[in-house]
Amino acid sequence: MKDFLKALSVLIGTIIGVGIFGLPYVAAKAGFFIVLFYFLIICSAVIFIHIIFGEICLGTKTIHRLPGYVGEYLGKKWKIFSFLVVIAGMIGASLAYLIVGGEFLKLLFNSYLGENNLIYTLIFFSLGSLFILRGIRAISQIELSLVFILFIILFIFLIQAWPLINFDYFKTLDWQFLFLPYGVLIFSLWGSPVIPEVKEMLKGDSQKLKKVIFLSILISAFVYLFFILIIFGACGPNTSENALAGFASVVGNNIIKFGFLFGIIACFTSFLTLGLTLKKVFWFDFGLSQGLAWFIACFTPLFLFLIKNPQFINIVNLTGSLAIGSEGIIIVFLYQAFLKKKYKKKMNPLLYLLPILFILGIGWQIFYFLL
Repeated sequence: MKDFLKALSVLIGTIIGVGIFGLPYVAAKAGFFIVLFYFLIICSAVIFIHIIFGEICLGTKTIHRLPGYVGEYLGKKWKIFSFLVVIAGMIGASLAYLIVGGEFLKLLFNSYLGENNLIYTLIFFSLGSLFILRGIRAISQIELSLVFILFIILFIFLIQAWPLINFDYFKTLDWQFLFLPYGVLIFSLWGSPVIPEVKEMLKGDSQKLKKVIFLSILISAFVYLFFILIIFGACGPNTSENALAGFASVVGNNIIKFGFLFGIIACFTSFLTLGLTLKKVFWFDFGLSQGLAWFIACFTPLFLFLIKNPQFINIVNLTGSLAIGSEGIIIVFLYQAFLKKKYKKKMNPLLYLLPILFILGIGWQIFYFLL
């Protein structure tokens, strides 16, 4: 039971990250019921993707991450392509966590350390990279406590915001922003990079792995909807892109300090587990030394942050639609090759609907940027 709870908390902690802060904004722009529709579709797709990837991990004796599995079942060219997709997705996500995590640290501690953004980002980075260097055991020992704190803070938010929630806000729809929630939602619900880690923690127990995947995604979706209810319900059309700025204007600065703490925890847990997974991609699948793999995994997002001043909402949209969508397509065809090689059987044809969904999302994102 202890291993189950640790695995559950690691996957939930990975899924619930910086994407949560963009969800109330897309609900305010497109409409709550449009976002709810996306939740139903994308949650179902993400659960299937994670479960079939879990089956691949369980059915393969060699320890890999996604590029390694792709190399074993689809060949070297697909391995290189999947490597680029995975790296782009995890670096993009890590960069988003680094940006927003540093911002929340600044908002919480600026009276002590001043207004320099770089100082807070470097503090966030230093602590995160240290835990990544120590490995999954150090991460899993704190993950359950951090996830529990997230639920406490959400409950505090609800108590403070409940008298201010206007349910008329949930009736509005704007078809102009029909496709806006896709990238943010798929980014917010994705946790496949740590499935191999979860399998290791559960010692290859198939039933426990499926339960952890199913519960993690459903719990994360519930937390997200709860967060939308609180922030969008209280702020309505004044909902800000990062959620908390608009919420502060409604509930006041005292309660918003819990929000900044919430943001730090959510970003930190995901930064840890994704950084560790990225390190192991370089270490296990490409044969780099552990130290060099750690350095590349941790310092690449920091380097991108230092040479550019990216906006987190753009990173979330691009990473979700393009990188994560491509990863979903790869996993489906990887599963087909895995079944054929391992069990001499074909994949359920209905699973081909998943690549169609991801291709449509990629097409929309490309079309959006060409406008």
